[in-house]
Amino acid sequence: MFEVAADAYVRFMGTFSGPLAGLFADVGLAGVDPSAAVLDVGCGPGMLTAELVRRHGADRVAAIDPVASFVTATAAAHPGADVRAASAETLPFADAAFGAALAQLVVNFMADPAAGVGEMVRVTRPGGRVSACVWDHGGGRGPLSPLWHVAAALDPSVGGEGALPGSHGGDLASLLDAAGLREVDEVELTVEVEFARFADWWEPYTFGVGPAGGYVAGLDPDARERLAAALRADLGDGPFTVTGVAWAASGVV
Repeated sequence: MFEVAADAYVRFMGTFSGPLAGLFADVGLAGVDPSAAVLDVGCGPGMLTAELVRRHGADRVAAIDPVASFVTATAAAHPGADVRAASAETLPFADAAFGAALAQLVVNFMADPAAGVGEMVRVTRPGGRVSACVWDHGGGRGPLSPLWHVAAALDPSVGGEGALPGSHGGDLASLLDAAGLREVDEVELTVEVEFARFADWWEPYTFGVGPAGGYVAGLDPDARERLAAALRADLGDGPFTVTGVAWAASGVV
């Protein structure tokens, strides 16, 4: 789903995950010493990485992702950071190496979320912070919800992304609790993005990124055109604003 060029992901989700990164960093770095090393788990093409570098400096930031194009793009953008190809479930770092570990929009795509969060706990020192955020797909308030809502109206068999881990309120807090973190808290983070034209919003869905892009790419041309027409009728020609709400949970090691 994510073996795509970094630019395709940036155009698809970066519009939302970029501004989300600042809000999530406020949560994930609360009480963390600015001189501490921090880790971005599932960095993608580096939206959260950029925010961590801005706050902590590149030499104190590490990032991992299993997608080679994302690793290359993030490393090129932040040459002082330690950017590696790896999975969340097998982090290539020593125990207690970081003051904070953050996973933005990735727990729902981990092969084993419990193992991934467990690894984040392992590499974070006592008193450090482990945090994760996921769009509220389950509540229908994520930035992709307009597409899934209309797609389901055209085809009731369409399931969307609401069944993925972390997509409902309380999911992430339960996951962090089960990993043994203390002082676990969960909050909502809201991002609003304005699109000048319908085409600006729709085109990135045709790049095949993630479950939504994969769904659109898998439609035959006629079905894709029917979906686009229904979405245009729902959203308008523009300008319009799309709101994305994410659940963010954080706890202390």
